[in-house]
Amino acid sequence: MYAWIWRKLPFGLPGKLVGSLLLATTMVALLWYVVFPWAEPLLPFTGSDVQVTEDSGVPGAPGDGVPGGDPADDAPADDEHDLPYDTERNNTAPSDEDG
Repeated sequence: MYAWIWRKLPFGLPGKLVGSLLLATTMVALLWYVVFPWAEPLLPFTGSDVQVTEDSGVPGAPGDGVPGGDPADDAPADDEHDLPYDTERNNTAPSDEDG
């Protein structure tokens, strides 16, 4: 297909280069201004669902974890970091033979 387009472009090598540049620019503009805006509503990650917030839904509100919120809300609870498995088992010290 590209060889056919290259053969059909007029005015020798300079015309083929300019024509190729114009065709490529036209295709990019067509995709950018027509196809992508048309397809955006069909995509699962549209404009309104890209922001991650907590509880209030308002960025910067207390409790959302960003500066300006209440630091006490961001502190983890003591039991939040309890692991459901033993971290001491299979945790052998390195021997002198390894180095």
